[in-house]
Formats: sequence, structure tokens, C-alpha cells
Amino acid sequence: MIKCEHPQYKTNPKYICKESDGCSERKNPGVQGEWMENGDVSLYDDTRAGVLMVFFRELKAADAGTYRCGVKVSDYTESFTELQLSVRHDAKYPKSVTESVYLGGEVNITCQIPEEHEVHFCKEDDNHICQTIISSKVREMSGSSERNEERVVTVSISNVSVRDAGVYWCGAETRDTYLTFISLNTKIQLNLIMPPVVRHEGESAEIICSYDSIYKSKPKSLCKGKCSTRDRNPLSETVREEKETKTGRLTLNDDVTAGVFTGTITGLTAEDAGKYWCAVTLETELNYLYTHLIVIMNEELNLTKYEGDDVSIQCKHHDEDQKSFCKAHEASMCVKDGVSFETIRDDRFSFSDEASTGVFTVNITDLREEDSGIYWCGAHV
Repeated sequence: MIKCEHPQYKTNPKYICKESDGCSERKNPGVQGEWMENGDVSLYDDTRAGVLMVFFRELKAADAGTYRCGVKVSDYTESFTELQLSVRHDAKYPKSVTESVYLGGEVNITCQIPEEHEVHFCKEDDNHICQTIISSKVREMSGSSERNEERVVTVSISNVSVRDAGVYWCGAETRDTYLTFISLNTKIQLNLIMPPVVRHEGESAEIICSYDSIYKSKPKSLCKGKCSTRDRNPLSETVREEKETKTGRLTLNDDVTAGVFTGTITGLTAEDAGKYWCAVTLETELNYLYTHLIVIMNEELNLTKYEGDDVSIQCKHHDEDQKSFCKAHEASMCVKDGVSFETIRDDRFSFSDEASTGVFTVNITDLREEDSGIYWCGAHV
């Protein structure tokens, strides 16, 4: 992001061009007061501040060069600032980080910036322009220096809501008299986790997705598993506002008044278990909110053993799945921060797997009184 200030010519038409190409192509916003795409850059003419903002996305080596950031003063006169853009290759950047946090929780995001620069933290809007955040929920913590070249800065977001989910960028800011350079080098995808939904085989499950009121007129869909924009596989045709969509065992319903759309799955089977994403359709899908559906199969095993005994427990699974064995009063406690506990860390517990039979075996030796309790075993898709 480059900000060119023209405080004495606030409402005059502004432009940027590449001087090393002879300024053959002048890019200007066309409209004042809103972001406009012009070729490979986006521009914004802020007439209140007299600033032209130029946003380069995914810098290439060919973008390097000398630029002229100017303003048309009259039919015969122009005023401009010359600037040099250097594009360096650094294997460390851009970094891409994914953070997951429960609704209402707090998340800490760390990024590295050169010691002499100010930190810049911003959030992408629907047009993928990174806008500076001004919020009481976001605070920057002082960073620690590394090798006197870079410092690590931590940005904390508290009481996270649906509106906070999305893509953030962190980078370094340099200011000159009439120029500001912002280099965004760390991309942070912030996903929201909802508590797991736990149901028994054959029952129905409701997956409830909150969304921001600004998306009430946009189509929504429910998606299972890997749901990035490239490989997403929505479970149903998208549901539009105030309508219901039914496909097989799945019904989607959108309540725009409450800002909630709900996916209801009937007749649950083991295959329904897994990770579900709530998606809002824009130019690209927004998949920032997810939950885990845990399906408890209608099988229960009651075992009574003596201290010092050994025991073998057989658990069904599908060989492609991640097998899990967990001690907890409730099945939902076997999922923490969206990740299932795979094993119990104890030398007396061992696991053997016969993938072809669809069964894995848990062996416990030298039983102790504290081993008593409720265990869950199965597959975490």
C-alpha cells in the first residue's frame, strides 16, 4: 500500500504512473471516495484528507521501478512526488498463518517486522483491500527484538465475534513527508470455532451458523471437510434469504432477522461425523466458522476388571480415518480447540490396528483404580 498526500489539492484528480515506462499508462481511481480497480492495482482518492491510496496485491518483480504519484493542478500544471519501489525476494515472506478461536474468546497474533518500522495491522474487506482497524477489541503488545534486525509484535483481539473472522495482514509502515509505504508480509486467516455438536446414531443434528447482518442478502451454504474456495464441496444448493432448501437428509434454513442459518441433518450415520464449515457466498466463499459433529454409535460396552488385570477393547473405524481413544465424561470433551485427542499418553496403553477388518484394539495392562471411568473410541474424520 502506498499513500501519496496532496493536502493542498484535496479534490483535484490524482493519478499514479510508472516513470520507468515513460508514464505511458496513468492509473487513476475514476471515482472519488471509493476503491476502484485499475488493471493490477486498486486506487482510492480520499478527498477529505487529500490522499491517493494505491494498493498492489501480490507484488511481482515487474512491479519494481520509479513511479510518479501526481495531481492535476490545472489544464497546464501538475504536481507530483517521485518514488522508488523495490521488490526483493525473501523466502521468509509472505508468511501465511491460520488461527482458530472460539466465539467470545481471545486470540493472539504474532508477526515480525524490521526494528526501525512501525507495525501495521489491517483486515481485508469484501473487495480484498486491507483496511486499518480501529477497535477497542484490538490491542498491540510491545514486541521483543531478535538479532537487532527484527522485532516480534503481538496483536491481541478480545471477545471475538462473527464480524472478527476473516483475513488479516501484518506488516511494516514507513512514513516520509508526503509518502507512506506499507509492506504487508504476514497473512493471517482467522477462523471461528463453535462448540462441537454431539448426537446419537439415527438422531437429527442442527448445525447453527451465525453471520454478520451485512451478509443477510447473500446466498449461504453448509460445507463438510476441506472447504477452501478451490476444492469446496457444499452439501446442498445454496440457500437464499428467508428460504428453505432441502436435499436428501439435509435441510438448510436462513433466518435473516436473527442473522442465523441452520443446517439440519436427519437419520445420522457414522459417515456424517466430521468438520462442518458455514459459508457465505461473495466473489469467493467465506469459510470462517466451523464446528465438529460427533455421532455416538448405538453401541456400549460395560467392563468390570480387577486391579492388576489386563484388558483389550476393540473399536470400529474406517481405515482412512484418524482413530481416537479418549477418557472423558462427555464425548464433546474429546475435542479441544477443534482437535481430537488421538491417544492417552501412558506406557500401559498400547494400540494395534488391523485396517482390513475395520477394527483397532486398545490394550491396557496392569489396571489401576484410577483407570475406572468412561472412555470413548472411534474415528475422527
